Amino acid sequence: MSVAPELRKEQEYLAAAREALRRMREQTLSLQVQAHDPISAEHLARTLHLRAASLADDPTTTLFFGRVDTDEGERWYIGRRHVADTSGDPLVIDWRAQMSTAFYRASRSEPMHVTLRRRFGLDRGAITAYEDEHLQDRAEQEARSRILAEEIERPRVGPMRDIVATIQPEQDEIVRAGAEQTICVQGAPGTGKTAVGLHRAAWLLYAFRDRLARSGVLVIGPNRAFLEHIGAVLPALGEVAVGHTTIEELVANVPVRGVDSTETAVLKGDARLAEVLRRAVWSRVGRASEALVVPRGSRKWRVPAYEVNEILDELTSRGVRYDAARQMLPQRLAHAVLLQMERAGDSPDDRVQDSVARSSVVKRYVQSLWPALDPRAVLFELLSDPSALATHAEDLLTEDEQQIILWDKAPRSKGAARWSVADAVLLDELADHLERTPSLGHVVLDEAQDLSPMQLRAVGRRCTTGAATVLGDIAQGTTPWATDSWEESLEHLGKPGSHVEVLDRGFRVPASVIEYAAQLLPHMAAGLGAPVSVRENPGRLTISGTAPGEALARVVDVVTAEVAEPGSVGVIAPDAQIEAVSKALSDKGIEHGVLGRDHGDVEHQVDVVPATVAKGLEFDRVVVLEPAAIAAAEPDERTGLRRLYVVLTRSVSALTVVHSEPLPAALSA
Repeated sequence: MSVAPELRKEQEYLAAAREALRRMREQTLSLQVQAHDPISAEHLARTLHLRAASLADDPTTTLFFGRVDTDEGERWYIGRRHVADTSGDPLVIDWRAQMSTAFYRASRSEPMHVTLRRRFGLDRGAITAYEDEHLQDRAEQEARSRILAEEIERPRVGPMRDIVATIQPEQDEIVRAGAEQTICVQGAPGTGKTAVGLHRAAWLLYAFRDRLARSGVLVIGPNRAFLEHIGAVLPALGEVAVGHTTIEELVANVPVRGVDSTETAVLKGDARLAEVLRRAVWSRVGRASEALVVPRGSRKWRVPAYEVNEILDELTSRGVRYDAARQMLPQRLAHAVLLQMERAGDSPDDRVQDSVARSSVVKRYVQSLWPALDPRAVLFELLSDPSALATHAEDLLTEDEQQIILWDKAPRSKGAARWSVADAVLLDELADHLERTPSLGHVVLDEAQDLSPMQLRAVGRRCTTGAATVLGDIAQGTTPWATDSWEESLEHLGKPGSHVEVLDRGFRVPASVIEYAAQLLPHMAAGLGAPVSVRENPGRLTISGTAPGEALARVVDVVTAEVAEPGSVGVIAPDAQIEAVSKALSDKGIEHGVLGRDHGDVEHQVDVVPATVAKGLEFDRVVVLEPAAIAAAEPDERTGLRRLYVVLTRSVSALTVVHSEPLPAALSA
C-alpha cells in the first residue's frame, strides 16, 4: 500500500527524531561523574540517572503529536519532551514550552500567528494520518477534529495515559497557571481534572525546575489503586521524581488499629478540634511561683518569678512552635543571669551564658515550667480523661460532643491505644504544634471533596510556603464529612480566596452515560450544574434487569461479550459481593484483577472493582452490579447516591447496569 508523499515526510521526520533522542540518551549515559567529595558525586550521579530516565523512548507512543506553522515562517513539532539534533537545534518542542501554547489555544478568532495546525493520527507509536486546520483561511469551514475524537475514545488497557495530545484550551489555562497560584478545579466526571492536575505538576517542574526540584512536588490521591492508575502519567512526560501518597499514608505516624463510628469520625475531623489541640499543647506551659536560683562559684544569682513569667509570656506570643520556644527558654533565663552578672561588675561572655543554660539547675527549672511533650500522650489524655477534654474544649464542644469523642473504655497507656485513621490526623496536628511540618513546593490534591477539615489542614501544612492544585467534584463526595463548599475547603487548607475553576465539558464520559447518572444530581448535590458531554459519539447505555439470583450470571455473560472487543472492562460491584463476582468470572475462565487486592490494573483487560475503590478510575466499558446495594451500603442517602454517581460515570464508551433489586427511585425514571 503506497503512502502519500506528505505523510511519508512526517514519518521520516519522526524516525529522525527518535534517532536524535537515542543519541541524546547515549550521550548522557556516557558522561562520567567527577566530583571533589562523595556527597557531590552522589548528587551528580542521581541527576544523570534521572536525566537518562527522562530520555527513555517509549516505542508505543510517538515523540510528537502535533505541528504548528506560523506566519513568520517557523515550524514547530510539539511532543512529550524536547529533542534536539547534533547542532542543538530543536526537532521536537516540549509541550510545556511557551511556544507550544499556541498549539492548544490558537483558534480562528485568535490564531496567535498560527497559519496551520496539524494533528497526527497515531497507532502504537507510528504516524498513520494527519489532519490540518488553516486558522487564517476564512474560506475553510470549521469542523470537529476526527483525530482528536479518536484519541480521546481510543481503547486502552492499563494505567491512565497522558493527555498532552488532547488538552483543551480551558484545560491548558489551568495547566500553565503561575507557580505561586493555588487553583481549585471543580470538575464533573470526564472533564479530565485529574489529568489536568498531573500535567500542571509536569509543567511546573519544567518551568520552575530549580525551585521545585529542591522543595519537592507531591501528588495525594484517595487510595493506592488510584495512585497506581495514574502512576504512569508523569514518567511518560519525563518527570520521575514526583512523590505519590494517600492522605492516610501522609499522616501515618502511628499504626492504625482502631475504627471510629461515623459520628465519632465526623467530629474528630471537625475544624474545632484544631483549637482544642492547640489549647491542650500550650496549657502545659506553667507559671513561675518561685525564683530561679543559679549557684555559680561562691555566689548565687536569682531571677525573680515575675521576670521569668515575662520571659514565658514573650516566648508564648512569638508564634513559634512549642519545642522551638522551649529550646529558647534556657538561653533566655541564662541571659537574665548574665545581665545580673554584668550589673554586679563582672564581664561574662557567651560561653558563660551557654554554661548557665546547660546547667542542671536551669534544665530542671525549665522542665518544671515547660515540659517536653509527646503528641500521643497529649491525645491519650484528651480521649481518656473527661475533665481534661472538658477544660480544653470549653465553649467549643458541647457535653454530648465530648462524650462522642471520649473512649468508652480507655486503654491502659498511650502504647496500648488502638489509634484510628482520624486519630492519626489529630496526632499530625499535634506534632505540628510541637515542630513545624516541612513545606513542599507544590501539592496536587485529588478527590479533595472527600477530605475532612482536619485532613485538609494536614495537607495545607505541607504547602505553607508553596501552592496547591486542588481537584475534585462536590457531586462525587462520598464521605460523611464531604464538603459542600470549595471556599470552606480552601479556608481549611490555608489557601483562602484561591481561584475556583469549573470544568463542565465532558470529554471522556459519553452523553448517554452522563445523562443517565445526572438524574441523581438533584437528590444529592442540589444546585450543581449537570456536566455536558461534547463528544459526537453518544456511547452505549444498557439497563439489564434480571430475576432474583440471576444477576451474577448476567454479569458474566456481559463481560464475556465485552472482552471480545479491544479496551479495558471494569466490573464495579458492592464491596460485599466482590468475592462472588471474582469467583463467577474465574469459573468461566475470564482472567481478571481485583483492585484493592491486586496491585493496579496494568496487566488485566478485566478488573473487578469494589464500589468504594472506583473513584478516579476509568475504563472503556463498565458493568455495574446492583446500584441499589451500592447506595445502601453507605451511612446515609446523600452519601449513597454520591457513591452511585461516581460508579456510574467510570466508562468511556459503554455502561451496562445489571440489577435484580429495584433501581433507586432517582434512576427509575
